[in-house]
Amino acid sequence: MTARPLNMLVLLLAVVVTAMGVVYSKHKGRELFIELQLLGNERDSMDVEWGRLQLEQSTLTTQGQVERAARDQLGMVTLSADNMVIVKP
Repeated sequence: MTARPLNMLVLLLAVVVTAMGVVYSKHKGRELFIELQLLGNERDSMDVEWGRLQLEQSTLTTQGQVERAARDQLGMVTLSADNMVIVKP
């Protein structure tokens, strides 16, 4: 007769441990989902920044910008027909 209360205690302990495991796994799943959402938001903001940087690069590399930088920063000038020298091999 003493085996029955012992069995009930073991079963109760197993149920409590299992319930704690379920609670822990649900909590961990929610934490990971929140982290996934945050990383997704960060990815989206980086995609927006990447698009902005690509647009900025395309505007900075237009022919007019390159010519202006060559004139202003490097002191280059456009050649006229008088200044051209053609070298024949």
